[in-house]
Amino acid sequence: MPVTPAELRSLLGEDLHSEAVAHFAAKTGHPTEYVRRQVLECLRYLYLVSSHQDQLAGTFLPVEQEIDEVWHYLILQTREYREICARLPGGFFIEHRSISYTEYAEEAPRERTAAEALRWIPLYQAAFGPYDEDALPHWTMVRFLHEELNMSMATIAELDMASI
Repeated sequence: MPVTPAELRSLLGEDLHSEAVAHFAAKTGHPTEYVRRQVLECLRYLYLVSSHQDQLAGTFLPVEQEIDEVWHYLILQTREYREICARLPGGFFIEHRSISYTEYAEEAPRERTAAEALRWIPLYQAAFGPYDEDALPHWTMVRFLHEELNMSMATIAELDMASI
């Protein structure tokens, strides 16, 4: 059974969720619905990291910079962030290290970085269902597959660990 957006929002609580959405809507000028989706995708990222530490630990952040900025914002709410991490499936504190893609690519071979980015796709889909059009602006590899390689959303949904 997929993890619902409401279940993920409950990790933040209504007050922190509303505060984060209002903060980023004001900061970026994006419509509120778009910002709500940014916050949701950040929570999905954290949920996956917590659920699959063995597979995802140390991999590069496969989401856009704006999602990383939501994560930074949550981290700065230190008490709440600690509680969020404790409520996630793995129950451990998710640490953050800022590094650009260019720096990461210098440390890791290109094939490895591509494989790591693709690793997220079946894990995401198993937890939340297939990516949809509203997720594309937030997940770099999925958007690349769809827009640059012309893969349909249905084809992306068929990707599994065996094909990666």
